[in-house]
Amino acid sequence: MEHLVLTIIAQDQPGLVERIAQCVANHGGNWLESRMSRMAGQFAGILRIAVPAEAHGELVDALQALNVHGIRVLLAGGGVEPSCTWKPILLDLVGNDRPGIVRDITRLLAEQGVNLESLVTEVTPAPMSSEPLFHAEALLAVPLGLSLDVLQAKLETLADDLMVELNLRTDT
Repeated sequence: MEHLVLTIIAQDQPGLVERIAQCVANHGGNWLESRMSRMAGQFAGILRIAVPAEAHGELVDALQALNVHGIRVLLAGGGVEPSCTWKPILLDLVGNDRPGIVRDITRLLAEQGVNLESLVTEVTPAPMSSEPLFHAEALLAVPLGLSLDVLQAKLETLADDLMVELNLRTDT
């Protein structure tokens, strides 16, 4: 079996995921994992599938042919997951919205060798003032050699500069 990672984007419509799933199944593929969402009328997803080696080429062609239905598919070969040399940490951040929050937080994380496993952000009206409130939840892959106290201190300093509340949790 070969593994493929697919990135899908299309205008949101009923039956979109079923069309992709049917294409995978028609070629003996197995849907292993996915993350999908609708945003601003668009549908985007990333998924990992396994496919028999002999069906690989035909499946790739069939996925590319979904373009006639307005479904764009970007394909990448699925690699082997690296051995676990990190610990999972949950990050929760809330503050008044302003440009640069994601850039500044991710820059600090990258400088510390921390990888983002997942990131979900949204801007919503604050309960009392209706001012735009930025909220981010992330699953971080923190290197085993990085002290959580050091990471916490660096993030707290940045949170003070950004005027946001930031919490780290290890209960993943």
